[in-house]
Amino acid sequence: MFFSLSSFQSSEQATQADTTLQDTARASQQADSIEEPILEPDSAEKETQATDTAELAVESSFARGDYSTQQTRRGERLFNGLAPFESGLHDCASCHYTDAQEEINWNPSAWELAAVWQEDSAYSIMEIMNNPLTTKLMEDHAGMTITPEEQHLLEAYYTKVNEQGPDELPAYPVRTAIFWGMGLLMLLAIIDLLFTRKIRFKAVHVIVLFVGIAVHGQFAMAEAKALSRTQDYAPEQPIKFSHLIHAGENEIDCEYCHFTADYSLSANIPSNNVCMNCHTVIRSGTNSGSFEINKIHKAAETGNPVEWVRVHKLPDHSFFSHAQHVNAGKLDCAECHGEVETMHIVKQVEDLSMGWCLTCHRENEVDFLDNPYFGIYERLHEKIRNGEIDGVTAAELGGEDCMSCHY
Repeated sequence: MFFSLSSFQSSEQATQADTTLQDTARASQQADSIEEPILEPDSAEKETQATDTAELAVESSFARGDYSTQQTRRGERLFNGLAPFESGLHDCASCHYTDAQEEINWNPSAWELAAVWQEDSAYSIMEIMNNPLTTKLMEDHAGMTITPEEQHLLEAYYTKVNEQGPDELPAYPVRTAIFWGMGLLMLLAIIDLLFTRKIRFKAVHVIVLFVGIAVHGQFAMAEAKALSRTQDYAPEQPIKFSHLIHAGENEIDCEYCHFTADYSLSANIPSNNVCMNCHTVIRSGTNSGSFEINKIHKAAETGNPVEWVRVHKLPDHSFFSHAQHVNAGKLDCAECHGEVETMHIVKQVEDLSMGWCLTCHRENEVDFLDNPYFGIYERLHEKIRNGEIDGVTAAELGGEDCMSCHY
């Protein structure tokens, strides 16, 4: 009986221990099931933080301003479409030109992009390309993304472009080649005529010398007449401004921008405030996007004026009044400046020589009868009333007097 009681107590204790272990296990499982949904977002957040930290580490490894020669070359190849981006093969230079252009190109040049990046320490190529804000950027760069490494390579190339500066339009000196070519032939003709005597017929030497002297004389006369004249001059402006779009398509009157032409010697270059009258609202152009218009807003923010390049300029010893011609003479702007409403890039159409001015004064009649400005010319009014003359030219009003222009 003693042994039976002992075994019964042992089995009961074991049963109680098993029950306690089972209760503990159930409690831990319940605790796990309660804590599990709380731990899941914490682990996801830790993974996100780890990813962000890794990306920041990658971006920080490409320090701005620290570029090797190899990185500069790789950036240039990327820009010129000779090497692919991770998002595909993109030829940046096909739009953002690297050479000077004769015709207007609405896309910013490589030098302009580099200049904007250089001026702004917070400028991010990757941010602009991966998150375009304007419709034109979205259309032109669809499917293109930039990685931190590719941004660093493009920055290296921009540094090189900034050091080189903008390209100049190459000249093709055809007239110079003809001039010096004829000079060389004349020199060879003289040498052969006096010393080597390889050509027996002296008529050949005479013909070469005669033609050469005639060509050089023609060049000398033409260059003397064109001295200080700048016909067809069409400089590149700091902002791609199109008269065809503003004066032609949108029919903005010339004197809205050049408002001093009616009462001043000079037709003013419009101030930035005049541009802002429209471009406070119009922030993006159809052809150029926001890049060119942003230059106007930058000038307004910094107070630095846009440095427009003057196209038409007479010599300092000549006197010319826009008010005299526009207000008193009632001349249309196109008579001197050409049809600027058809030009993207304004150029000097006429040579603005003294002979051109005198021809205009002699041949074209002024608005004499209905213009109070000419009321003091009683003798000419009397001649018109008597039928002696039909009209009055500027020459009859003193337009041929030397002191009228060269006082």
